[in-house]
Amino acid sequence: MDSLPDAIIQYILSHLSNARDVAACNCVSKRWRESLTYLRSLYFPRNSFDSRPGSYSSDTVVWKMLSATACLEELVVYSPFTSAGLASWLSLVHSSLKDLELRMDNVMDYQACLDSPSKLDCIAAGKKLKSLKIWGVLMANPPKWDVFENLLCLEIVGARLEDPALSAALGACPNLTNLVLLGCEGVRSVSIELPYLEHCKLDFYGSGNCSLSLTCPKIELLEVQGCSWIRVRETTCLRNLSIANNAGRVYMVDFGKLSALESLSMRGVQWCWDAISKMLEWSNEVKHLYMKVEFTGDLEALLPFPEVDFVEFFNSHPKLQKFDVHGAMFAALCQKNSLKNVEPGFVIPCLEEVVVQVRSPLNAEQKMNTLESLLKYGKSLKKMVIRILQMKSSHSSTDEFFDEICRLRFMNRKIIRIE
Repeated sequence: MDSLPDAIIQYILSHLSNARDVAACNCVSKRWRESLTYLRSLYFPRNSFDSRPGSYSSDTVVWKMLSATACLEELVVYSPFTSAGLASWLSLVHSSLKDLELRMDNVMDYQACLDSPSKLDCIAAGKKLKSLKIWGVLMANPPKWDVFENLLCLEIVGARLEDPALSAALGACPNLTNLVLLGCEGVRSVSIELPYLEHCKLDFYGSGNCSLSLTCPKIELLEVQGCSWIRVRETTCLRNLSIANNAGRVYMVDFGKLSALESLSMRGVQWCWDAISKMLEWSNEVKHLYMKVEFTGDLEALLPFPEVDFVEFFNSHPKLQKFDVHGAMFAALCQKNSLKNVEPGFVIPCLEEVVVQVRSPLNAEQKMNTLESLLKYGKSLKKMVIRILQMKSSHSSTDEFFDEICRLRFMNRKIIRIE
């Protein structure tokens, strides 16, 4: 290393990021210490100061390391810090900083929200940020942010949010292209209007009765978990859509025509049948369909799916290439009248892969007929996975049904796999 030119030393050391590594290199020589001025990224792990010698506070140590840099672009801090410390750091690096990630650790500390300025308020100094990621934050009051003109990516993980605070935070980020809210609780109603947003992942923790309104004409990917009422009106660019509600019910969806949609996932314990039928109607151009909804029913009663006509379903989704069907939807396709409308010349033209979950030997004959029909009419079918789960019945029909599936697998062993 001593024989290398300064420029090469600077280039090598500029790729360091872990604060412990940087501190170690800082002690090697004056030449190395001066080269660390060109660091692009600094990362302070959770345990950075667990065994810290000396009398300096962690805020001061971070400040000293930041003051030695000239063009820092990324700062990640998982170790504890104060609002005063954060304000002092950003005063040093705000002109060059593009990516900021902070573990706030105040999700249960309401008093921290009353501090002036709060940790959230201090982030306003990062005028040139392009990416902001926040972990474990209590956002009870609207943050005192100006507009982040350059911010393209906002991620908030493990947070407690109030509706006005979230609305104010999103309003300060008008040019977002990527929005992620994961494991967030306290939200009741969300309205998102971002003209440039392309990717959006929303995971709301709680009773699952949140409402969502999204107006984002460029949205391409949308994943929603924990909402009962969903309205997304501008969907001409939407290609990937996932809707789930593991704690509550999905009562209403309003998407309009999903002409560009390629992948649709519907998951949850209970959906209203009107919501399911509308999603299937609007997504007739879809190529990958994943359905794992166990029950329907508008109120408290958990009801099975109504009968779904096999021919009508696949005629309505002519571009379907991969079909993951579980629970109630597979049962709905296996009713005795589901195959009554098969006409000469009927084919499933594009279907290449099917994943079926079987949980009960009930209606075994109809289920076998449906599996055989998928093989018969799926002219492009290359793979069928049959997953047999929780089939605990002691009745002889269970063994007979399993034997029939094994027979079908033996006759089509190049296509079928049993799991």
